[in-house]
Amino acid sequence: MYEVFADLHVHIGRSEKGKPIKITAARSLNFANIAKECVEKKGINIVGIIDCASPYVIEDIENFLKTGEAFEIPDGGIIYQNKVCIILGSEIETSEVNDEGKTGSAHNLCYFPTLNDIKNFSSEMSNHIKNMTLSSQRADISAYELIDIVEKYHGILIPAHCFTPHKSFYGNCTSSLKRIFKEKYDKIPAIELGLSSDTFLADQISELETKTFLTNSDAHSLPKIAREYNKMQLEDISFKEFYKALKNEDGRKIVANYGLDPKLGKYHRTYCEVCSKRIEGIAPVTKCDTCDSKIITMGVFDRIQIIKDREETKSPDFRPEYVYQIPLNFIPGLGGRTIDKLLNHFGTEMTILHKVSQDDIETIVNGKIAEKIILAREGKMHIVEGGGGVYR
Repeated sequence: MYEVFADLHVHIGRSEKGKPIKITAARSLNFANIAKECVEKKGINIVGIIDCASPYVIEDIENFLKTGEAFEIPDGGIIYQNKVCIILGSEIETSEVNDEGKTGSAHNLCYFPTLNDIKNFSSEMSNHIKNMTLSSQRADISAYELIDIVEKYHGILIPAHCFTPHKSFYGNCTSSLKRIFKEKYDKIPAIELGLSSDTFLADQISELETKTFLTNSDAHSLPKIAREYNKMQLEDISFKEFYKALKNEDGRKIVANYGLDPKLGKYHRTYCEVCSKRIEGIAPVTKCDTCDSKIITMGVFDRIQIIKDREETKSPDFRPEYVYQIPLNFIPGLGGRTIDKLLNHFGTEMTILHKVSQDDIETIVNGKIAEKIILAREGKMHIVEGGGGVYR
């Protein structure tokens, strides 16, 4: 067994031919560049690319495999330079009925072991989605129906950024995942926490005590890869081993979740859309304390206070440590050139954040910057709460 780093939620902005995939993502985010970024700069060993059901991306993957730089393995996944395993995924938006009987929507992360599996999945989902070439498109089915299609092609489904106010189950659709998935609830091995929540908050909801928690970047640009990530204990890097870790099976497991302090999340607290401000006050905040408007974006922290069924956090024995960590490009005063100097000397961001001593860092940058890197590593930097879609 050995430990690896995994980020399971990375978008593709454009195909190799410049076709749009995720409109809001950077043009440089394509399949090949993501693989190279993980190996050359990030030090990520498993990456989930979640726009692989787009026919344009499927074409890119086929061409990438033809170069000989990457190859599929029997246990699932694509290996690049023998250093990173690419898990092929698709983010699907499903149509849900929320607790009030109104229409809601939620994002689902669907992962598949082989290119053939995701090609077949893409073909079937084209019957439910108007434009399969674009990322995160709305399907005309619910997650309850989607999970059967995912399983048909040997895949697994994980609810994405579970608590965010837009396009998520707890934030947008329901106070209970069991209400959505019914008898299929046990087929979900994990949930993705999202940037505005953490283990402490999520484990105030008792129905999640059997689920593994994932912390992923939801990267819309190359530098944002590994903004949040997981440390896993595996025998090797493959889809099969990744799935075993999600199920805590045969000694495979999540060793640690690394994420931003939820206060940094852009949806952590409730935001008034009229006053354009984050609302102070004891959670849950459901209206503005300045103008009394109820035209608000409900914060993740506030939403959890409404739906939780525990007053105190109660985590299961298998729950790993949640480490508050700020990535290099979030550290004040640490610009792109300085990061490049560090990477050129030490190799990857994972090496800098996990292995290099402060004394060694000070051989490349000044003591003040080195101290900030160590504080970021230890989760000791000062945090200002976010709200309303702005990173602070």
